[in-house]
Order: sequence, then C-alpha cells, then structure tokens
Amino acid sequence: MSDPPVARIDPPAFLATPAAAAVLAALPGSRAVGGAVRDALAGRPVADTDVAAPLPPGEIAARLTAAGLKVHETGLAHGTVTAVLDGEPVEVTSLRRDVVTDGRHAVVEWTTDWREDAARRDFTINALSLSAGGDLWDYFGGREDLAAGRVRFVGDPATRLAEDHLRALRYFRFQARYGRGEPDPAAVAAIRGAVGSLSRLSAERVWSELKRLLAAPEPSGAVALMEETGVLPAVLGPACLGASGHLRALSEIGAPPDPMLRFDALLTHGAAEAARRLKASNEEVQRLVARYRAGHDILPVQPEIAAGGPDDDALRRLLAEQPLDRLLDAAWLRQAVNRAWGWEGPGDEAWARFRARLSALPRPVFPLQGRDALALGMSPGPEMGRLLAETRRWWLEGGCTAGAEACRARLAGLMRDIHAKTLPEG
Repeated sequence: MSDPPVARIDPPAFLATPAAAAVLAALPGSRAVGGAVRDALAGRPVADTDVAAPLPPGEIAARLTAAGLKVHETGLAHGTVTAVLDGEPVEVTSLRRDVVTDGRHAVVEWTTDWREDAARRDFTINALSLSAGGDLWDYFGGREDLAAGRVRFVGDPATRLAEDHLRALRYFRFQARYGRGEPDPAAVAAIRGAVGSLSRLSAERVWSELKRLLAAPEPSGAVALMEETGVLPAVLGPACLGASGHLRALSEIGAPPDPMLRFDALLTHGAAEAARRLKASNEEVQRLVARYRAGHDILPVQPEIAAGGPDDDALRRLLAEQPLDRLLDAAWLRQAVNRAWGWEGPGDEAWARFRARLSALPRPVFPLQGRDALALGMSPGPEMGRLLAETRRWWLEGGCTAGAEACRARLAGLMRDIHAKTLPEG
C-alpha cells in the first residue's frame, strides 16, 4: 500500500495543459514530479512538465500512443519517453531504483514504489510528486525545505554524490536559485570531501551545468561557496581567482545577466581556452575571443573615459574594429573588475556615458573592397591586400569619416607612389 499524500492543494495550471492532462489521464497512478511541482509550490513559472508512472516503459509508450499522443523514445534504457500533443512535450519516466552506479552512469530497474523512486533523486525539493487532482506526496521534507530556502540532499549527501558526481555542481545551481541564508552544513561538508571526484566528469556535463548556474538571477553567493569548497578551481583551474567578487560587482553595476559574460568574469585570463577545454561550442568560444580583443581595445582609452571622453573619432575606431555588443560586454567586465579589486579608473557614471555614446553611433564600415582596387588597375595578390590595408589604416586614423571617393583617391595615390619608385632614373 502506497504512502498517503501529505496535503491536497489546488491543482496548478501546468497540470491542466492539454499534453499534461492527457498524459496523466492515460497512465493510471501517474504523478507530476520534480521541477514542475517544485516551481508550482514556490510560485514560480513552470518551464517543463515531467511525469512518472508505476508502469514499465513499454506499457507507458503503448498507453500514450493509444491515447493519441506522439511518443518519442528519448531515453528508453532509463525508462524515459517523451509524449507530445499539439507541440507540447511531456517527459514520462517509469519509477526506478538504482542497481549499479559509478558516479557517472547508473543501471536501473523498474519499480512500483514511489518512495523508492523519490529516494534516488538528488535534493528534497526535487523529490515531490503531485497527482492530477492536487494530492501532494513529500517523502523527505522537501516542501518545508523549499519554504525555508534550504537545499538538502535526499538522505546521506556523500551517498548521493557518489551516485552522480555532477550533483556537486548541481547543488550550487539550486543553492543560487532556491537557497536562502546559510547553506546546509552536511551538504557542504560532503561536497568538500568529493572535490577529487569532479575530474571524472565529462567536460560537456561540467560546461552545461556551469552555464545553467550562471543563468541564475544572482549566482555570486553560490560561486563564492564553490570557491570556498575548492569546487571552482577543480573545474576551472587556479585562474578563477576572485571570481565571486567579479560576479558580485557585475550585479552591483547592473550588467546584463548573460551567462557567457558571467563566465568570462570567472577567470582573470584564459576564458576562451577554458571554454575550449570544457567543449563549448565554436560560437561560444568565438564570443569569448572577440570580447577579449574588445577589452584590449578599450584598455588604452580608460583614462579618456574617466575624463569624459574619448572623442567620437576614437569611438568610431573602436566600433570599426569590434562589434558593439562585444565592446559593451568588455566595458561591463572592465568596470566590474576595477570595482572588485578597488582599482582606480572611470567611475560608474563615466562607464555609463561611454556605453551610451557607443550605442548611439552607427558602426562605420570601411567603404572599399578588392573590386575597387581591381577597378584602379591593380592585379590580385599580396600587394593589393597590403595597399588596401594601408588605406584602411588611414581611414581609421581619420576617425572613419572618409567616404568611398576619398578612400579610392588615397588608394590611387599609394599606387602612384609605388609606381614612381619603380621607374628608372634619368
């Protein structure tokens, strides 16, 4: 006989969506589980709906198909399918127990015991389940922990971490989003003791979890705890000195809550190299590389920013070399680092004026291309590229204001100079 529910609540709206309602109706004894229940109780938006059922995966798939839902076998080895109705996906999983775990993967078998399934989850706030009628089951005190802002592992923290090493990183993500006050001492002690196991995690899993942590509204407190426990240097290396201070400063100055901007702030140098090691996408790495270059372009004009400048010519030169969004990111980072370390430099108002002026200017584009040099009679090759580059340097030095005709005249003049130097004397 199953445990009775601990409470009955008004069924949250997510249970009444067409797909969720159809899934729960098609599977006897099924319940919504995990994040949807947690966020509904916390009064937060529900992003995804997960359902569990005391049925084997084959029967789940058959019942859902018979009810008219499309079924995708997205994780059948672990008892998971995805049901789709009217474009709305619902992940459905058989109740499970772990047979073998090695810190990265688990071998599971199916069960009909809800408590046993809940006991294999990571945190008490994720071990809640809810029927379509609003009956709530809470085997480990998750509802009280959620109300108190307390992130606790289910059962023994060391055991949960040994089952899946990624839970050490997941703890900080949930602490950033749901934790208030002092973190759970047992959780922190267990994580500190499990730091050595983090090297066994795949780079892709670490990168995914870091980005999700850095998307939290205010992650600096959780990142400070990662520093203190040794977790952050274990996954990023020693270059993350002062990471939490940089994040806190970004928040204090009102920087956008961009996870990639925050990742850059975690490292005093080498963010792009760290992202490559963590198997970030090429696009993500290139964003970090471009931001690093933009930061180097901003450094020389910091004194002018502090004094109310630089002039529009200098701003146009910056925009010609770097996209606006990378310059703005680099300015946020430089401002935050200066603030975190107490370095002298432009004040907050000066940085705000600098960003506003950059944003108000159209990005200048060098008006010549290779075809312009060909039209002037040049032959393709290194010399043509060199003269176009020299013309572009002249255009930059002039504040990027010279138009196409002036630049063509400059290019033609450079060509005449070279021609004159090659004529024989006499």
